[in-house]
Amino acid sequence: MKLSALESALKAEVKDSLGLSDEQLENFSVSAPPPHIRADLSLAWPIAAAKTLRKPPAKIAEEVKQALAGKFSAEVLPPGFVNIRLPDKVLLEAVSGMVSDAGYFLDPGRSGENINMEFVSANPTGPMHLASGRGATLGDALARITRFLGSRVSEEFYVNNVGGQVELLGLSLKARLLGQNPPEDGYQGGYLKEMAAALPADAAAWTDKQFSEFAVKEMLLLHKADMKAFGVEFDRWFMESELHEAKGPGKALEELKKRGMTYEKEGARWLGTSSVMESDDKDRVLVKSDGRNTYFLNDIAYHLNKFNRGFTKVVDIWGADHHGHAPRMEAAVSALGYDKKVFRIIIHQQVLLKRGAELVKMSKRAGDFISLKELLDEVGSDACRFFFAMRSPNTHLTFDVDLAKKKSNDNPVFYVQYVHARINSIFNNAPDKGIDPAGTFDAAKIVLNDEERLLLLKLMWFEQVLETCVRDFSPHHLTAYLMELSAMFHSFYDKHKVLNPGDPVTSAFRLFLLKGVKFAIAGGLELLGVSAPEKM
Repeated sequence: MKLSALESALKAEVKDSLGLSDEQLENFSVSAPPPHIRADLSLAWPIAAAKTLRKPPAKIAEEVKQALAGKFSAEVLPPGFVNIRLPDKVLLEAVSGMVSDAGYFLDPGRSGENINMEFVSANPTGPMHLASGRGATLGDALARITRFLGSRVSEEFYVNNVGGQVELLGLSLKARLLGQNPPEDGYQGGYLKEMAAALPADAAAWTDKQFSEFAVKEMLLLHKADMKAFGVEFDRWFMESELHEAKGPGKALEELKKRGMTYEKEGARWLGTSSVMESDDKDRVLVKSDGRNTYFLNDIAYHLNKFNRGFTKVVDIWGADHHGHAPRMEAAVSALGYDKKVFRIIIHQQVLLKRGAELVKMSKRAGDFISLKELLDEVGSDACRFFFAMRSPNTHLTFDVDLAKKKSNDNPVFYVQYVHARINSIFNNAPDKGIDPAGTFDAAKIVLNDEERLLLLKLMWFEQVLETCVRDFSPHHLTAYLMELSAMFHSFYDKHKVLNPGDPVTSAFRLFLLKGVKFAIAGGLELLGVSAPEKM
């Protein structure tokens, strides 16, 4: 039985026994008990329900214990926790379902979701940097996890190939060709020298626009190559120029006007959200007094385009430098008539690079930084993606290059991958010991020891970990889970023999257990975009 199904079963038992309504059971959910509590599940609902039911939490907890009696072993701890011990059979069935049922983790409630997940969207003005890698890891991992649970997800990269920054890039490239210094506020990086060397012979006669178009085309080729090497395949690279060709900004403005959300002042057109939207503190200009659209209007048009393409939910993953733009964008989407639940912005913090005991100083505008490609070439995609996924997006991340290169258990990704390779080796060795790696066992003859039980229970929580990643928009829960599961495997393997020709029943059970561990590790790594080596 899946953990979610088990939670529903427990809730139904309590509902029927205590004669409660769905509203009274709104906060009913199970969690993992603290390590010092000898239990499998913990229920804190009696504490939350005390005010609604007008009973002391301890009394509600006792009633829950009685409601579960006969099916589950439970004990009550102050001030109103119910700690539940599951039958061994439930744990065995859960792991069996995981490894044998292809649709085990699919949530029917997600079948109608069609999610657009936009991330990275780096301006095509230079090589991808470390923050791009963090955004790519965050977006791609969340897309994979959400898709694994049953939603449709489209991964998208928005290319700002229109505007002042692109024009400045073209001028910077032109200056390099002519042997001049780039504009003072232009781009200084050495990558422009390489790009200038690739220009055709007649480029000196080009217009400024041609230089910009060439630069964008070349940078996009590099961006796409970087993302492919990083294991990210976008469903669509959406060009801002497409938006303007379809007159998207004008259509968005008309929609906002129709909804009465705009007004004129000082010759400009404004979005009047400050008085009706909590997310924004002041009104914003959509069209300047000279008739030019603001970037804000173009961005609104892009989001309206997403919803018009049929997406039921839109998720934007932005770097920390876009933090101030989030409230106004949330207000704009609300002004278009969409519920705030269908639009979510995730802000991820910057990445610091550490070599030895020193932090590496970087400046993107000056061209003095470590590109994502350089880091990939040095430590590999697996280490990059695992390390980038190890922290919540709202925390700064320090990437330890030396640690990422280590081939030892000190390196978190090596530690997890080694467990997968070790289990694979055990299965390969089974026939040599006269043991069928696909053998069956009689569950009634199995008496679980502590380490086996902990592993089974940890595997049962895999589903909930993935749901938590989606709820919190962060894959760091999954990296933590994989490291904890790996530690439990090592603890088990250090104490207990798996392949024992003299005890075929126990051997078959332990191979089944390791099959579950291998499934969770391989699956978890795949959802992070990290490989699961067969040998190491």
